[in-house]
Amino acid sequence: MKYRHLFILLVLFVTSCTSGNTKVSSITNSSTDSLNNITGISSKEDANYWYNNKAEITSYKLTQARYGELHEGTAVFVFVTEPFSPSSNTKADIKHVDNVSVLKLNQTRKFTTGVYPYSIMTSTFFPFKKGDHSLKTSSSCQEWCGHTYMELRNEKKMFEVKLNSYFEGESYSNTKMDKALLEDDIWSMIKIRNQNLPTGNLMMYPSMSYSRLAHIDYKPYNCELTILPRFNYNTYQIHYPELERTVTINYLAGGTFEIQSWTETYLDGFGSDRKILTTKAEKMKTINSAYWQKNHLSDSTLRKKLNL
Repeated sequence: MKYRHLFILLVLFVTSCTSGNTKVSSITNSSTDSLNNITGISSKEDANYWYNNKAEITSYKLTQARYGELHEGTAVFVFVTEPFSPSSNTKADIKHVDNVSVLKLNQTRKFTTGVYPYSIMTSTFFPFKKGDHSLKTSSSCQEWCGHTYMELRNEKKMFEVKLNSYFEGESYSNTKMDKALLEDDIWSMIKIRNQNLPTGNLMMYPSMSYSRLAHIDYKPYNCELTILPRFNYNTYQIHYPELERTVTINYLAGGTFEIQSWTETYLDGFGSDRKILTTKAEKMKTINSAYWQKNHLSDSTLRKKLNL
């Protein structure tokens, strides 16, 4: 009996972006209780949505502040469940009882400044059931001047933050830091912890992408967190007084809590071009797809569905 329960726990971990691994296509009545024990999911409907061997992919029309001007582009959010290996600090390709079921978010932004393009990607691995921080967060930014890579590892007592950068003074740092809320986790919290979103005056690490674009120290800053109920959606607001930066996230107040739009208002630019600007993103399209299997030329039609 002990081994039978162990087998059930192992099977429930879903693997994506790889081939040759067992995948869970749906949640049966007999396995719902076991899944609840692992993930904290409260309903079969939620379980079937997040463990159906598909990702939720949403495209956004992006207007990005950079160099004191606004630039048009696109953003994409990819939410997908997968098992995470704490020992290797990566997605787990080998089943193990220590693997943690996470909601992974890959968030991309692409825009062009003048003649040269930017490509930014942030990945978070947020645990479904226990913990207030992603087990791992990473972010990279590429543009023609150079590129940066930043990674946070959630250790037992501290965060371990590594930064490799093209820019002088930012390269090859490896720092132990106190734990605090991560702005990059708020998106996943909205999706699966929407009844327990943090509010009030708290310390929070700003998003990795903002910290690198603004070239500020990556550390916790005091912020004011507020939920503003609307007609059929909520607005989650993050305000950093010291940074003069405000983030607002508009999401549906039910269902899968789809993120409809967001804004970031802050001082942007350098020297005489420095001014208050607002980055904006508005939802274009959401699809559910096992995108890791859609890698042939014939699958490019899915990009048209996303208006990409």
